[in-house]
Amino acid sequence: MTSSLLTARSGNACELCHSTTHLSAYAVPPANHPDNEIIICGDCLAQLSAAVPDAKYWRFLTEAMWSTVPAVQVVAWRMLSRLKTEGWAAENLDMLYLDEETLAWAKSITVDDMPAETEAVHRDSLGAELQTGDTVVLTRSLDVKGSSLNAKMGTVVKNIRLVADNTDQVEGKIEGQQIVILTKYLRKQKA
Repeated sequence: MTSSLLTARSGNACELCHSTTHLSAYAVPPANHPDNEIIICGDCLAQLSAAVPDAKYWRFLTEAMWSTVPAVQVVAWRMLSRLKTEGWAAENLDMLYLDEETLAWAKSITVDDMPAETEAVHRDSLGAELQTGDTVVLTRSLDVKGSSLNAKMGTVVKNIRLVADNTDQVEGKIEGQQIVILTKYLRKQKA
């Protein structure tokens, strides 16, 4: 498809997230498929090739997956497949209907062929990566199970430890008590 037809079809915006900056044509693999080009922004392109895509970034797929453009549907299916451990992505993947030809195209590059997460990454409520020893701030008040302790919003927790088998949890001390905190209720404090 010529770039002028692509631009006209996309309305000069990313066909995934609708951004209007840093646009370019992207050929959805495999390259031999007809009409495999879409207009994509630099952020989406970077996220497509990221070893660990930011699940929060891709929330717009809830809307983009309903595109009538098969190449956009293929990208949506592939990204939802990569993110299927996220509840919202799994739900959207279950709802997404692709005709037989488009589904075969989407499956021609398997999730196993895509960059994989090399290690589990703990992220705060804003998507910042957390490390053992970081200082975090609670973004809401929390009742601590099995205790009368109520950790107030804004409480600073120093020297956290990452829970090895669960990227949604960290450990820290509040008022001398060691507790487990869900990462969605905290943000990393800037150094």
